[in-house]
Order: sequence, then C-alpha cells, then structure tokens
Amino acid sequence: VQQVSGMLMKLFQRARLEKPGQVDPKATEFTLSLLTAMYDRTGTGYVKTRSAAAALIALSGDTLLAKYRAFFQFYAVPDEKAALITRSALRSLLTDLNQIPAIVGESCTLSCVEIATHSCFHGVLDSAIVEEKFLSWLRSEPAVLLWLPTCYRLSATEMVSHQARCR
Repeated sequence: VQQVSGMLMKLFQRARLEKPGQVDPKATEFTLSLLTAMYDRTGTGYVKTRSAAAALIALSGDTLLAKYRAFFQFYAVPDEKAALITRSALRSLLTDLNQIPAIVGESCTLSCVEIATHSCFHGVLDSAIVEEKFLSWLRSEPAVLLWLPTCYRLSATEMVSHQARCR
C-alpha cells in the first residue's frame, strides 16, 4: 500500500502540473482509499501493483482501445515471438477488473469470469492468445466487462456540445 501511495503521489503531482487547478488536493488519498477498499478488503496492507494498475487504467480517461492494449501489456507473458495472454492471466485480469463494480455492489460471480474466459478462448487450441485475438474479444463487449465501454461512452458524451438552441 505504501508503494502504491508513492506512485499515486507522483502520478497526481504530474497531473497537477499538466492541468493546474483540475486535480483535487486529496486525489491521492481518495484513490488510495478506493484501491485498498477494492484490493485489500482484509486490511493486510498489501495491494498487488498489477491490480491497482488495472483499476487505474480502467478508470482513466483514455480511449477504450488504449485501455485494452494496456491491459494486455500488464497481464501478458513474453513468448519467443510475441507476448501472449494465458487463460490464467485473463482470469486474473477479469477478477481484478470486477472489483471495480463490486465496490458499488454490482459484483459478478466467479462463474462469470470462467464463462468469459471460455468465450475468449473459444476455438483456440493453444494455451495462450495473441494481442489481436484478445482485442477482438474485448471489442465484442463481453458481458462480464460491459460496464467498461458503458462508462467510457457516458464519459465521452459529457464532452459533447451542440450548437443548437431549443425553443
């Protein structure tokens, strides 16, 4: 938790420099509190850095494709030719990401993660998949992660302004 706190301080200091006046002074404290509530429910003082990174990526203002690529980079394992994501790594990613809706009472069962993993690897004979297959599966908006593109779309519509006047 201390390491994550240090990383968050650096992250928000950089954000304050890039966007003066737009970053809450307690952003580090609030974000750390959210991450520990999601990933350290027993109060051990331990949060996996990869889990925290997945949550920060998911909650960032980046595009969906950029988020999906970042998930792949964090959870993939290097292979001789390219990085691959295994079934086990995908389960970890989905479990980590599902802590986000779980914090507001919208949790998914373990069977949802298994069904999603099976659907991603449907028709795949190998034990791991390449980035393009992973991205293609995410673009199909699997039910277990439907909240992610939905939140992205809601966020994107906040920036839309119409130059029309209503009567």
